[in-house]
Amino acid sequence: MKNVKHIFFDLDHTLWDFEKNSTEAILELFHQHELHNHIESFDLFIADYQRINIEHWDKYNRGEIDKRTVRYGRFYELFAKYQLPDHIAFAEQFADQYILISPHKPHLFPGTHEVLQYLKPKYKLHLITNGFKEVLEIKISGTNLKPYFDLILSAEEVGVNKPNPLVFKTALEKTSALPHESLMVGDSYEADILGAKKAGMATLHFNPKREPKKPDTNEIFTLGELLHLL
Repeated sequence: MKNVKHIFFDLDHTLWDFEKNSTEAILELFHQHELHNHIESFDLFIADYQRINIEHWDKYNRGEIDKRTVRYGRFYELFAKYQLPDHIAFAEQFADQYILISPHKPHLFPGTHEVLQYLKPKYKLHLITNGFKEVLEIKISGTNLKPYFDLILSAEEVGVNKPNPLVFKTALEKTSALPHESLMVGDSYEADILGAKKAGMATLHFNPKREPKKPDTNEIFTLGELLHLL
């Protein structure tokens, strides 16, 4: 990694702790709507949501479903599983409320600011995300991440999602970065790592859950490890 001049980060599940923030938001709505009257265990409810949400985002990243289907479909499926009354209308209301609450949650992965402060004077830092454009500004402003990055790119602006190499090539063009001088750091092996590799970039897989190692990429388990690698 001696030749690296530009570091591109993913946002959700890499810097912004999606699971923690979304769990807090859904717990608020769970109590607000008194779902304990219909659902015995919040822990099972949130586990089902996280599984369904990942499935929807994987399909969205592959271009198999659209943004609206992610936004509402995950809650349609979740509420249908628990046979909640009038589940379609309720799911839409819940989804809209969730989008209003969740992006304002401030939780980052441990060490995020310390690592970015360390890297900022040494490298050009950038952000590439498949996350919804309308909540991106809320997330990065509310967590004071914006000053670190020269480029903040939503895949929606490109018209395709990671892992499509066009997203990474667009980011490289906008930053005048050369692929062999660029490193992509992200949690998704498919979207972040494989996509960046196709664009000729070096990669670093952020794997906080310590899932089995993926082929042909280096990995870190905490962001703090970047302090010793870069």
